[in-house]
Formats: sequence, structure tokens, C-alpha cells
Amino acid sequence: MLKERLNIFDELSNRKAFFIDMDGVINKGFTLIPGAKEFVDKLIRRKHRFLFLTNNSYFTAGELRNKLAEMGIEVDAENFYTSAMATASFIKNQMPGSTAYVIGGRGLKCELEKAGVSLTSKKPDYVIVGETEEYDYGRITEATLLIGEGAKFLATNPDITGPTPRGPVPACGALVAPIERVTGLKPYFLGKPNPVMMYWARKKLKVHTRNSFMIGDRMDTDIVGGLEAGMTCCLVMSGVTSPEDLKRSPYQPDYIFQSIADIDPDTILSKWDRNRK
Repeated sequence: MLKERLNIFDELSNRKAFFIDMDGVINKGFTLIPGAKEFVDKLIRRKHRFLFLTNNSYFTAGELRNKLAEMGIEVDAENFYTSAMATASFIKNQMPGSTAYVIGGRGLKCELEKAGVSLTSKKPDYVIVGETEEYDYGRITEATLLIGEGAKFLATNPDITGPTPRGPVPACGALVAPIERVTGLKPYFLGKPNPVMMYWARKKLKVHTRNSFMIGDRMDTDIVGGLEAGMTCCLVMSGVTSPEDLKRSPYQPDYIFQSIADIDPDTILSKWDRNRK
């Protein structure tokens, strides 16, 4: 029995996994970044564990899978981990069987319901905000009043803007601003850069933090979140981070690439193994 446990421990300690941001790394809107499909094909062919880690809480994992499939990348819904999933995992761990008033999309509502959270406006335990098209004065007012009456304030991610083909649009961090100003309270954000999202994602793949590789395009979410979670961080310059942003940042990634096309997973793992010795 002890030998079996040690074997399981050795297997878990040796597993390695890639956690990959989507917008700016794999795609821009509905267009794949050159080299993205080839990179994912390598991960699948070489049997590397991986998750697409996204702060977007609006879409379900199935919808994200379909979106990538339309662009030419075929993966399973299980290969996605969203800020909605992190929010649901957090609440399930903190207060099982709780209630929530939600301003958010179907991805968030679906994950909360799967976690046993009842959605209600009657004395909820939480007010939760995520990306949504259903955002108006009435909902903002109700959320403000419920927080004033004692509901805890959560939000899926701190991103101020989200990308669209026409340009940036308000994201979750912008949607919570009126509620923050009126209540005087800031929400607890569950998405990147909160290391708790990295924790639940790693737990899903059963991989140790020291064997985890974060690939992202944003210094303020992907890289700092991975850094604080103890991951090896790879920055790609195909998204929002500019050379000037990188130069001025007080923290730096472990590796810098122009795009996902320049990353070979086996080369990264080999270099990482050599550096550990």
C-alpha cells in the first residue's frame, strides 16, 4: 500500500502542464494567431497536459470549444478553465449550498448552478458580477442595495476591457465600477491575476505548481498571476504587452517569445529541466 502511494506521489510530482491564455495568445477575435494550431497539435500529439485559462466568464466551456473548432483547433471542453469556474469552485469551497444574485452571462450562471449555488434576489449570500449583455440601471441598483443589506461582493475578473473586432469594450472590471463607487466596497476578483484561479486550474489537472507553465500576453494578469502562483511564466508579444510595458515592469517573465509560433513545448521542458539541475 505504501509503495502504491509513493508511486502515485512520484507520478503527480513529475507531471507537467501548460496553462494557456486565449485572446492575444491563441486568437484575436475569430482569427487564429499564426502557429497556434501547430502548437496545440504538438501538445496533443506529445500528450502534454494543458488548459486554456481565460478570464472570460460569459461563455461555457462547450461554447469556447466550438469557437476554437470553427477556427480550426479541435480540443475537448475539458481543456478549458474559466474565471466562472474559479468563482464557482471558490464559493463551493467557502460556503456550500449558498445563494447569489448574479449579473453575468450563461457561462457564469451555468457554473454556479453546477456548484449548487441557488440564483436569487431574495437575501442572497453573494452578489456576483461577470461579463454580460444584461446590464442596466435596475440590476446595478439591485446589486447595490443587496450589498448594502449584507451580501458579499464577488466578481469574475478585474479586466477593464475585452477585445472585439471593432476594438475594446467594457469588461467585468468596468461593470463593477458603479457598484464600487456607491457601496464603497471593492469586489473580490476570482480570475487572473488571483493565484486562486491558478490553484483550482492546477487541481483540475492534478499537477504541482513547480511543474506548471503559464503562457500569456498580459503582464498584469497572466504573468503576475503565474508568478505569484509559483509557475514558470512565458510571455508572448502578440497581444497587449508592448516592449515599453515589459521594460517598465517591476517583475519579468521567465521566457519571452514573439508569438506562440516560437514556442516548442518539448524545448521549454528540456531547458527547464536543465536549469533545475
